Amino acid sequence: MAINQMPHNSDAEEALLACILIDSEAQADLLEMLREGDFYQESHQVILAAMKAVYGSRKPVDIVTLTDRLEREGKLERAGGIVYITELAQFMPSAANYRQYFQIVRRDAVNRALIRAAKEIVENSMKGYEEREAVAFAEKLIYDISKKEDGSTLEDMTDGEIIQQVIGKFENIQADPNAFRGVETGFRPFDRITNGLQPSDLIVLAARPGMGKTSLAMNIVENACLKRNGVAAVFSLEMPRVQIVQRLLCSYADVSMEKALSGKLVQKDWKRLMLASDRLQKSKVFIDDSSRVTPTEILSKCRRLKSREGRLDLVMIDYIQLMGGESKYSNSENRQQEIASITRDLKIMAKELNVPVLALSQLRRIQTKEPQLSDLRESGAIEQDADIVVFINRPEATATPEEMAKKSIVKGAAELIIAKHRNGSCGRIQLRFIGESTKFVDVDAQGEPNEEPQYVRRTPEFGENPSAEQSFPPQDGGEIPFD
Repeated sequence: MAINQMPHNSDAEEALLACILIDSEAQADLLEMLREGDFYQESHQVILAAMKAVYGSRKPVDIVTLTDRLEREGKLERAGGIVYITELAQFMPSAANYRQYFQIVRRDAVNRALIRAAKEIVENSMKGYEEREAVAFAEKLIYDISKKEDGSTLEDMTDGEIIQQVIGKFENIQADPNAFRGVETGFRPFDRITNGLQPSDLIVLAARPGMGKTSLAMNIVENACLKRNGVAAVFSLEMPRVQIVQRLLCSYADVSMEKALSGKLVQKDWKRLMLASDRLQKSKVFIDDSSRVTPTEILSKCRRLKSREGRLDLVMIDYIQLMGGESKYSNSENRQQEIASITRDLKIMAKELNVPVLALSQLRRIQTKEPQLSDLRESGAIEQDADIVVFINRPEATATPEEMAKKSIVKGAAELIIAKHRNGSCGRIQLRFIGESTKFVDVDAQGEPNEEPQYVRRTPEFGENPSAEQSFPPQDGGEIPFD
């Protein structure tokens, strides 16, 4: 091979095309796996395209059908002529080693793609873009190549391997209910419903301004990292890093942030802060306070963090509506499409990184007391892409002066409403909000009984009893209906 030639192996390419012509079993596998760009020689690209067209029309791929297709498309000469097609059919006596030929061709195709990407990276770097943009451009090119190679195929269940994996999972859970528990939030009733925040899930935490979205999210980060030694990436588009650390420190130390900011701390508070600061320094909480960050940049940073630390347990983003999207959706009238693109990318990111992604979201400013899915601001795609949607409801924050005067509102009472749960039941969780230290706690943490969560049945299917909601598990040992 000449020094300036791109990597390729003409013999392996010819062998693959020959295998397709002489073996129907290899034909089905290869035509599914191969792409035209996998071949270096143009004539081989033309032949493969014609083979795929013949195969797609439900005809056998042989010399007659292939040459007929090429001739009708006017590409027979570009493919090398009928003599070359005939020679291909006689090139291989057996297709037994077609998988080895395929590996050679795919290896060279990947190397060619990397060389082209490297050239683009060099050209882009010469333009003098900002460091973050240049790195994101390079990472995206390499990631796109990797993603193309990470293909999957349809597989049947005849070997029983997948079924045994599921049965094995159920057996492990039967022996240990915590075997597949996700990232624990620290709120026990919530963790009982969700079994923790599961890998690859997109969890949307939504509320109106001032309800404590960031506080609750940081309480979850605190439980995952400071109390359970996890690794979390926090992307704060609204607050600077110092304010995030301020919340974490006061919450973990159980010290009033109001007193800390007004200079009224006592010796006991300082001792708690010193112990908490020591623990925080040893934790694996990574904070990025860049404004208008995009999903692509978040994915790049999280991919590097996971590679460096060897693990990543949680990603928290505060909040969706402050994120930037692709430039094609930059106009204000297309903001809904931009948000839809962002949430779709966040779900794909959760799946690729195999970590739960906790994304905060605003709600529309409405008059109703209790939030619902239709209140999610700017896009219904948030509801569609999320695996779990949780609302924060604090009656105290929306109460009128008359209601407060009547003392009909319990001070500090808070409720988590699980409005969507793709892999389980919906429900309501009673919590208490401690404003001075900006933290949520379980009700029983304040000395009151912690009630079992009430599971709310989803909208009934056709033919079911159309009651608005039904609490379960049912009493008296009744059966739990499938959701």
